[in-house]
Amino acid sequence: MTTSTTLVFLCDLQSKFRSVINEYDHVVATTNKMLKLAKLFELPVLVTTQNAKALGPVDPDVDLASLGPLHRQTIDKTLFSMLIPEVQKLVAELGTTSIVLMGIESHICILQTALALVKQPWISEIYVVADAVSSCNAFEVPIALDAMRHAGVKVLTSESIGFLLMRDASLPTFREFTRIIRESKGDTKAAGEALFRKSAL
Repeated sequence: MTTSTTLVFLCDLQSKFRSVINEYDHVVATTNKMLKLAKLFELPVLVTTQNAKALGPVDPDVDLASLGPLHRQTIDKTLFSMLIPEVQKLVAELGTTSIVLMGIESHICILQTALALVKQPWISEIYVVADAVSSCNAFEVPIALDAMRHAGVKVLTSESIGFLLMRDASLPTFREFTRIIRESKGDTKAAGEALFRKSAL
């Protein structure tokens, strides 16, 4: 994974789903951690909503404003996969080869997006942030993650992906990186324990 060719996908994290998604608040907390890392590494972030007219905008607790111009676009969709024509166009313009994927729901939009990305010859690596995805039913999550793994998707934690992006402790961004990791340590632990206490990844 190289920062110059990596794009972050945030899928359908809308407040309308707060009451129905398993451990929703933990997904939001990990998402905000990943957005801090995206800002640090200057990764563009592409956001989708699912039928915003009926289901509303992105949850205001998701700190997209902090990204500034790195938040490239929020695109509404009705297709479950994020890989609609507008998204494909932006991905091509950015020269993207790696995707970091997070959001909801694991077994629907995340799964269908990951499976669609696997088929794209210009994408070499797809990473799903395991502690930044969930579904209405907790049992759906490990099944979906397992299916994605078998399709060639890398399922990793937010911390693992962060260190893959960081690569080298001698780089000037390392101090800020460690601050983000340290300050989010409690939320990261809580998210992992909440999301995966009933089943192993």
